[in-house]
Amino acid sequence: MKKTIIMAALFLEMAGRITASPVLGDSVVNLNEVVVTATRTPKLLKDVPYVTKVITAQDIQKVDVNTIEDLLKTLLPGVEFTYSMNQQTSLNMQGFGGNAVLFLIDGERLAGETLDNVDYDRLTLNNVERIEIVKGAASSLYGSNAVGGVVNIITKKQTRKLSANVYSRWSAYDSRRYGGSLGFKTGVFTSLSDVQYNTVGDINMPSEGDFSKVYANHAWNLNEKLTWKPMGKLLLTGKLGYFFRERIVSKDSHERYRDLNVSLKGDYDISKTDKLQMAYSFDEYDKSDYAIYTEKDVRDYCNTQNILRAIYSHQFCDIGTLTLGGDFMRDYLKSYQFADNGSERQYTADAFAQYDWNITDQWNMIGGLRYDYFSKSDNQNLSAKLGFMYKLRNWRFRASYAGGFRAPSLKEMYMNFNMANVFMIYGNENLKAERSNNFQLSAEYARKNYSFTVSGFYNHFNHRITTSWNQTLQGMEYINMNKLQIYGIDMNAMARYACGISASASYVYTCEHIRSGEPLTTSTRPHTAVLLLSYDHDWKKWGMKIALTGRYLSGLITDEYTSVTSYAETDRVRYPGYQIWKLTATGNLHRGVKLTFSLDNLFNYVPGYYYSNSPATCGTVFSAGISLDIDKLIKI
Repeated sequence: MKKTIIMAALFLEMAGRITASPVLGDSVVNLNEVVVTATRTPKLLKDVPYVTKVITAQDIQKVDVNTIEDLLKTLLPGVEFTYSMNQQTSLNMQGFGGNAVLFLIDGERLAGETLDNVDYDRLTLNNVERIEIVKGAASSLYGSNAVGGVVNIITKKQTRKLSANVYSRWSAYDSRRYGGSLGFKTGVFTSLSDVQYNTVGDINMPSEGDFSKVYANHAWNLNEKLTWKPMGKLLLTGKLGYFFRERIVSKDSHERYRDLNVSLKGDYDISKTDKLQMAYSFDEYDKSDYAIYTEKDVRDYCNTQNILRAIYSHQFCDIGTLTLGGDFMRDYLKSYQFADNGSERQYTADAFAQYDWNITDQWNMIGGLRYDYFSKSDNQNLSAKLGFMYKLRNWRFRASYAGGFRAPSLKEMYMNFNMANVFMIYGNENLKAERSNNFQLSAEYARKNYSFTVSGFYNHFNHRITTSWNQTLQGMEYINMNKLQIYGIDMNAMARYACGISASASYVYTCEHIRSGEPLTTSTRPHTAVLLLSYDHDWKKWGMKIALTGRYLSGLITDEYTSVTSYAETDRVRYPGYQIWKLTATGNLHRGVKLTFSLDNLFNYVPGYYYSNSPATCGTVFSAGISLDIDKLIKI
């Protein structure tokens, strides 16, 4: 941690001495960038009363990552992806798990889950325009699951008459990525199609641990985005996506994951001040077990979501914006985890209202209220939020309260699952909805080529859903925990210079306070930090980018259930801290040719013992990639 802070300070000092030319723009942060996630309406980043992190397509290219997990943990402190049961990926973001962080693609929910997380392999990065992250409760706008935050992946728009790109990436362990995209814009139509194939072989760990091998897998992602503007005030957007992933868990059996999603959205400008959005989305995600010798593909899990959505907004001159909306969802789940391999379904409905009030040029206030109803559990919830922002020259001060909730899922209420013949996991129809109260205070300073932000957060969390040993049932059962608190501090510093040098350093302290006497089964590391140092310069016919990234995670003391006592008691373990560095170089050659080279785990860190919370690394890994813009090569 000390090394990270010292390196950042030295780099900023050297960069300040190197440059003597004018700085870029009015700030290191593009405060005039339009974002939508925090308020569900377009709003300049500088005017959003909630701290919003934006990761651009340029940021993604700079760090050369292959998955959404790699991207978030590289650029965001307080984020860790680990392995859970059967090597399913699990997220922890500042004390909240994957089922409490809502992932969206263009504002649309995702069906299905692996354990308690969405299937992150569905979220490719090649067609991403930007990613908006809002930490803290956001249930007043997004309902259930938005307890700990929202990650909204916004896909690219076709802006050129014709574009065509192919790319590939190679790395150790037979890791390969191939893909391409094709787009056109003509008259009232635009189209952008992309396809990607990923594969990686078995990774054998060099030392002992809870797991000795990471399973091989391969995946296909296909996406189409078509827009039609039949008249000046109406824009129709249709999307189609297909996903297939296969894991080689043994010589006899493979696991297969599929997803099919279709959506249609209409944006209608009723007038200069009135806008209406109507949308429908269909998403079906399933899992099956494929037997090699019998060639039987048995589907044992299927989740289907049908969602209707309407959002209306009215702008009162420069005074404020009123937003009204509602959603209706049919949620269907068939699972081998249910008794007799059965199925369950439920209907959810909601309505929300929000008013964004520009009190003065310096003061902004936003308030919202949302009502949600879940038919199966008969859960009803009111979620409120209230936020303030005060601008003073180059300063922005923010204060907010937001309520969060998560209704128990169909799986948590009705599952009856044999956990590898070791113990049973039982659902609980009497579960209460998770509820939280989130408070945030932040101060942001941005001027010329420097930016600094510090935020404090406090979450009062009630009825968190978890599993606990039930002596009567002789198995694990879903229960509601007692109250707990999650609080901490989030700091970020950035600098950018006209010579092409930039740097950012971020740190998060998180404390998860669990009542005395309860198992400390937490996976939240108290201290995390990330550092990004980069140099970017373009000449007439070519350019280059060099980036050094590092992330530090402190040690963690936690409790783990032990089979010695039939999971009724826990053992205290310590996950060691670690830091991992990566060096990336990208060359933009003449006429759309791009070469990328990277060294991941630069200093060859290897865990002495592979816990579930250890990075699944075997040491330094070299990667190389190439990208060709065909339309530029042949001058279309």
